[in-house]
Amino acid sequence: MDQQPDSTVPARSPLHHVARAQTGQTSANARVFIWEEALKTHLVLRGNAESAGFRDGVKAATGLDLPDALQSQSKGDWSLSWITPDEWLLVGPGDQAFAMESLLRKHLDGHYAVINVGGGQSIVRLSGAEARSVLMKSCPYDVHDRNFPVGKIVTTVLGKTQATLRRLGESDWELVVRRSFADYIWRWLLDAAGEYGVHVGPLLTAVRGQASQKADASTV
Repeated sequence: MDQQPDSTVPARSPLHHVARAQTGQTSANARVFIWEEALKTHLVLRGNAESAGFRDGVKAATGLDLPDALQSQSKGDWSLSWITPDEWLLVGPGDQAFAMESLLRKHLDGHYAVINVGGGQSIVRLSGAEARSVLMKSCPYDVHDRNFPVGKIVTTVLGKTQATLRRLGESDWELVVRRSFADYIWRWLLDAAGEYGVHVGPLLTAVRGQASQKADASTV
């Protein structure tokens, strides 16, 4: 089912009321950057990884192989992550949910399920030199390099709720959070990051903001 048949109908993420209002807020020498990747496509795929009809169908539709346990893969704007032995999460551009779901149903064979869960969850991004320190304070799972390399994904406790945590780079993390707990997790992470200095928005926006401030100062 196309959950957004009319592009004129406004869509709001679970964090629109805080993420947008706070974007650009920064601490001096911020070492943690937090922002929401709002309104992405979130498709849950259920099936048997041993079934050629399921495995090959996913590959044909997405260009991605089914990841092994606790692993993820990315290609272009799409990522595919292992969630449980018979469940994977496909994330991509928000305006392509229906097209991708239709493509999957065209190529998949056998017993499977494709469920659009984009309305029930969102993504919070965390990066910076102290991003891992924030996670170490927030969840019991071992996020040290020796146990959590780039590409790994786990669902774990975070604060008093849970999140699906994926490592995208050396200092870059993705948290898939339930819609009803998004505000709680956002505020938790801001508080946990406070001692390190935090910027609301990606690192790139912080760099642009600093450059703009320097330019303004030089014209005074």
